[in-house]
Amino acid sequence: MTDVNVQDQSKKKASKEGQRLQKTRNFGIIAHIDAGKTTVSERILFITGKSHKVGEVHDGAATMDYLKEEQERGITITSAATTCTWKDYFLSLIDTPGHVDFTVEVERSLRVLDGAVGVFCGVAGVQPQSETVWRQGNKYRVPRLAFVNKMDRTGADFYNAVETMKTRLGANAVPIQMPIGAEKDFKGVIDLVEFKAYTWVEGAKDLTISDVPANLLDEAKARREEMIENVAEFHDEMLEKFVEGEEVTIEEIKTAIRSGTTQLKLTPVLAGSAFKDKGVQNLLDAVVDYLPSPSDVPPVEGMHPDTGEKIVRPMVSTEPPGAMAFKTISDPNGDLTFVRVYSGKLEQGEKYFNPRTGKEERIGRIMRMHAAQREPIEVARAGDIVAVVGVKDAATGDTLCNRSHPIMYEAITFAETVISIAIEPKAGGDRDKLMIAVGKLLREDPSFKARTDEQTGQMVISGMGELHLEVICNRLRDEFKIEVNQGKPKVAYRQALTAPKDVEARHIKQSGGSGQYAVCKIRFSPAEDVEQLEFVNKITGGAVPKEYIPSIEAGLKNAVKGGGRLGFPFVKVRAELYDGQSHDVDSSNMAFEAAGVLAFRLAVEGNATLLEPIMRIEIESPEQYTGDVIGDLSSRRGVVEEMTAKPGGQTAIMGRVPLSEMFQYSTSLRSMTQGRGTYSMEPHSYEAVPPNVAEKVIKEGQ
Repeated sequence: MTDVNVQDQSKKKASKEGQRLQKTRNFGIIAHIDAGKTTVSERILFITGKSHKVGEVHDGAATMDYLKEEQERGITITSAATTCTWKDYFLSLIDTPGHVDFTVEVERSLRVLDGAVGVFCGVAGVQPQSETVWRQGNKYRVPRLAFVNKMDRTGADFYNAVETMKTRLGANAVPIQMPIGAEKDFKGVIDLVEFKAYTWVEGAKDLTISDVPANLLDEAKARREEMIENVAEFHDEMLEKFVEGEEVTIEEIKTAIRSGTTQLKLTPVLAGSAFKDKGVQNLLDAVVDYLPSPSDVPPVEGMHPDTGEKIVRPMVSTEPPGAMAFKTISDPNGDLTFVRVYSGKLEQGEKYFNPRTGKEERIGRIMRMHAAQREPIEVARAGDIVAVVGVKDAATGDTLCNRSHPIMYEAITFAETVISIAIEPKAGGDRDKLMIAVGKLLREDPSFKARTDEQTGQMVISGMGELHLEVICNRLRDEFKIEVNQGKPKVAYRQALTAPKDVEARHIKQSGGSGQYAVCKIRFSPAEDVEQLEFVNKITGGAVPKEYIPSIEAGLKNAVKGGGRLGFPFVKVRAELYDGQSHDVDSSNMAFEAAGVLAFRLAVEGNATLLEPIMRIEIESPEQYTGDVIGDLSSRRGVVEEMTAKPGGQTAIMGRVPLSEMFQYSTSLRSMTQGRGTYSMEPHSYEAVPPNVAEKVIKEGQ
């Protein structure tokens, strides 16, 4: 074969690869609980022909909510992945949870997605968890569309929802549609880009496309002009035409919207009612038109695991393989590991290197997922999101690559747990089974922690909230057939130093045989900018030999985690080692580690403050019960920061409250508001516990 033919073939391959990536969209659905994410996902599957029947969340029959717990509760607990096609585009869709207890699912999904659709309730607009997932989207620089759902509901107000996106999210929200009617009169939308009216009578099949109705023409023209003004800056030719007063083309508007969206400077807003099958086709068109393909986003940076050198690989199949494991599901037929391929390709039966463990993992099977169903494939290429079977040791955030061309992507970080309970099996013979089951759940869920209490021998499990731990215990019962007894929930308190303190720790034992000798002088101080412990080595002149300094740091780390007498870990500690002494014969790493532990004990003696997790809370209540709700919140040491009137005689109360006061709050709120109040919470900060409460906590912990 001649060189020319080889070049032609490689050009054709590259062109085909480029087309494949351009026709791919990896996106997620994100929102507050009950905004309609799963309903939107179900309509997408139905409209694209992936499902032949619409699964309803309220019937417990949603395709994407396939866990028993999800079907019984009518909420999404674990993110589900599926694939479908729309107008010859290949879509990978991840439906994520909205409840704050499962926000880790959103975190790891956004880490690997190229785009997202934020779903907002047309009545409530931006809600607390909408803010949380939006911030996560900002963190991972994910371009987003906004879909204002439930436009058929009483109190729905499209433009109010858009305004809340601007004020509460700081988003440059630009409507690219205008609703036709609202509440029970919601009939469809006017597409301001193509300037056409889309109306639905009954069901997704009865879509009518027509010219803009005469009675809405003036408003639609004004709204279109406003949209063009907002998007023109993202397309030079269009901006020039707009300034000159010339007509701009539909293609120019689309290019400008896409450019602004992919640069994260613009959020196009659409309207609809997913439950009534209105607006989902337009949303799919917008996903294709405005969200980026894998080749439109910057390549993900990695580093060489040995040298730390930065590595950037283009997202093409011809590069060496680089993929990230972002989720694991325990399965009787072999654990499923969800993987995003960033470069090269993964092939069935091949081995791939995990730089974190230093081991190779063999991929047995590769599958495209459709919620709980699987479609086997032989090769996954750059840009793909797939599930693999056979990977045994890869955890969330691990990289799979070639040993000869290693790369390591930045791991995913997760928030600390805030609540714990003690569990033990009802049947004594189930203890080993419980250990195995909890091990599987730990691998699935990075926000779930477990340890054995040294004093009681009980297993203590920790999570992100009451619901999180309740779901864990129910899964132990339903999936693993292990009945457990549960203790009372315990809050994950922390401790901090009250004031700076200099200490001299002397660990000296020299009575016969080999002795131990270590002296270290450390200056401890509270440090707001430090997460847990910052160790600073200020030794000069070799007062402590450098080989012993890591041992002092190790001793300090263990003592900080151990939490001293109370057992609650310390945070925000700075430790400066500035002097010490050693012995030529009796000093050792073990002696200096023990001196580090002793130094911390001396520093915290009478110098520690107890901290508790404070939650940000938003309560929605009918106006007539607002006084009772605020009074009850104050009795729980809560602080009201803001109150807002909502449509339909509702009031939103925003504030902060200690987590320890909020157990079983949903029952109290229901009884205060005759079942009509709702609330949501998310972790906000850690603050000092009042002395009278601290006394009680310490007494209970002893």
